[in-house]
Amino acid sequence: MSVVDYIEKVLAQTAASSPGQIEFYQATEEVLHSLRPILERDNRYDKYNILDRLVVPERTIIFKVNWVDDNGVIQTNIGYRVQFNSAIGPYKGGLRFHPSVNLGIVKFLGFEQIFKNSLTGLSIGGGKGGSNFNPKGKSENEIMSFCQAFMDELYRHIGETRDVPAGDIGVGGRELGFMFGRYKKITGKFEGVLTGKGLNWGGSLARTEATGYGSVYFAENILNKYDDTIKGKTCTVSGSGNVAIYTIQKLYEMDAIPVTCSDSKGTIYHKKGIELEALKAVKEIGRKSLTEYKKLCPDAEYIPVSKYPENGHATWSIPCECAFPSATQNELSLADAKTLVKNGCKLVNEGANMPTTPDAVAYLKAKGVLFGPAKAANAGGVATSQLEMSQNASMSKWTFAEVDAKLHKIMKSIFNTSYNTAEEYGCNGDLLAGANIAGFKKVADSMIDEGSV
Repeated sequence: MSVVDYIEKVLAQTAASSPGQIEFYQATEEVLHSLRPILERDNRYDKYNILDRLVVPERTIIFKVNWVDDNGVIQTNIGYRVQFNSAIGPYKGGLRFHPSVNLGIVKFLGFEQIFKNSLTGLSIGGGKGGSNFNPKGKSENEIMSFCQAFMDELYRHIGETRDVPAGDIGVGGRELGFMFGRYKKITGKFEGVLTGKGLNWGGSLARTEATGYGSVYFAENILNKYDDTIKGKTCTVSGSGNVAIYTIQKLYEMDAIPVTCSDSKGTIYHKKGIELEALKAVKEIGRKSLTEYKKLCPDAEYIPVSKYPENGHATWSIPCECAFPSATQNELSLADAKTLVKNGCKLVNEGANMPTTPDAVAYLKAKGVLFGPAKAANAGGVATSQLEMSQNASMSKWTFAEVDAKLHKIMKSIFNTSYNTAEEYGCNGDLLAGANIAGFKKVADSMIDEGSV
């Protein structure tokens, strides 16, 4: 069987066994097709059926979460934990609380996590979880009730050397605190079973900032490779959670000019640059809509979702030199890619998980736009989570500067690994292919070494 036939066979099996899981199929299709150069060079992966084994999670856990709202009414949500691959270490990946969460979303995120975690060079496998619970509009007591009920089931499946979840969309320090407290009460163990914890109870300095900081470090490495720099560049950023906020902060620290941010209701365009403290006041402290940012900064423009371009996102209609999609999957469409190219964008660097649609990625590459793929560019968060695990295991605490220096080094290593692997396999500087091949090789070789487990 040819390599192409092998890939198509596995993809057909995946589509048949995972009906309706569009994002998961999108992720597997992108990865498997990009692996063609290494599969053609080394037939061991066919011999040991690595692709067949790689696309099926080692364990999929789906459970009911009953919790009581402020009116005394019992509410029911669905919880998920997909433990995808543990060939190189314990499962590692975030928990997402959002109404869009379903099994396909969690499987897509967990599959991507395998390669992202492998690229860090650290001993962590791939997993992901979450629930269709929506924290927005809920009281703190309701969020606590849900988090505790969620952990009542999840605790059975996690542990510091087994599976170590973290935060994601809808899950920040508050939610992690409620879950960690419940885990500790149920098990009687104070251990590093979650990352992103509060600094007073096992958290790491620089963890909150890590994904955003790492994304900018990765972008700078790309530009440096082509004798350029982020300094002085006008940058558009989507999202207004941790990733977006700390992408914006690090862009300022590196003398770039971030001019946008967004949430589910609209986009802020602030031509002179986003006022970081105003953004933090609205989103980190107030947990409010970006309409409040406009009240604090009346010279900024607020573009509601209803005014977005057809088949596009307002953020990507703003002229920029570098774009940082940092909100959610498939947020940057082909129409957006065409607008970015038209406006002279030089680099698209993915801060979110798979935020660029496949046709948009293809168009950007064809037009010579530099591209930082998510599994490499946003790996700073999970890398720093593993650094938190290391600190927990040794009962030590590193300074912010120490963690940031390690993060900077890891992101440079991820870039070099992705770039050099792309060159080795004839992919002509294609960082997406390089990241997929490098991440795959470490995991697949470990699977072969460990036998048919």
